[in-house]
Amino acid sequence: MNFMMIAVAVLGAIGLVAALVLYVCSKKFAVYEDPRISQVAALLPGANCGGCGFAGCSALADALVKGADAGSLDGISCPVGGQEVMGKVADLLGMAIANGDPMVAVVRCGGTCELRQKVVSYDGLRSCAAMNACGAGETGCGFGCLGCGDCVSACQFDAIHMNPETGLPEVDEDRCTACGACAKACPRHVIELRKKGVKGRRVYVECVNKDKGAVAMKACKAACIGCGKCAKECPFGAITVENNVSYIDYTKCRLCRKCVAVCPTHAIKAVNFPAPKPKAEVQPAAAPSAVKPAAQPKASTTTKQEEEQA
Repeated sequence: MNFMMIAVAVLGAIGLVAALVLYVCSKKFAVYEDPRISQVAALLPGANCGGCGFAGCSALADALVKGADAGSLDGISCPVGGQEVMGKVADLLGMAIANGDPMVAVVRCGGTCELRQKVVSYDGLRSCAAMNACGAGETGCGFGCLGCGDCVSACQFDAIHMNPETGLPEVDEDRCTACGACAKACPRHVIELRKKGVKGRRVYVECVNKDKGAVAMKACKAACIGCGKCAKECPFGAITVENNVSYIDYTKCRLCRKCVAVCPTHAIKAVNFPAPKPKAEVQPAAAPSAVKPAAQPKASTTTKQEEEQA
């Protein structure tokens, strides 16, 4: 019985000492966390997509709180939550944020199966990254979409799908959150985040081929040949031609679509614009009649004075 009591007392003493040590360590090495971080994290969507540039929503919440303490939230935002979520975060932190333009993912490749014929057959892992590492892919274009769907796998919002008829990915604007995961997954940087535009209208060059005109056209009938006609036509200086391919700066573009009309290969795409009204046919003017109508005889008139004399 004495041995049992001694064992219980020893174990109790060890537990008490261990608890005391743990308590001291927890106080000594405690890491303070601002309670606002958890509050901000609760407002975020929790997608952990990395589109904000941070490693998850918790890291973004920490950056937002630090930015608020520094006096500015510029450059820190949640693309998934958008202005609605960022407005709530700003109210919580007592900050003001500027209204940013909504963005959307854009596929800058118009090389459909019809316009960009296959020249080889790839037999390997069906991945854009793997195919790009092996060479130019199955077509003669070494810059365009490879069509394996790495962007589709990377999207967490089911906003992008492969079109089996064209062989190109298509973005669902209503579901796209502009997180940038698809753009990061594309090994050829064909997908770009661009301003969504008023009523979803935007103009962009649907080609990233940097080959010279003849080589680019041989690989794809919809390729930009870098002729520069669009840059000369643009009255706002929004178009530049570099490395044999044109690029439209969406911050300068005013959606006049003059560039679309002059592009010889139709590589510039205008999205969500109303269909142009059909031009009214001008009716030819009727030919003047060769025969003049006979002159009517003038009716004889008499003045009031002549009548009185009669």
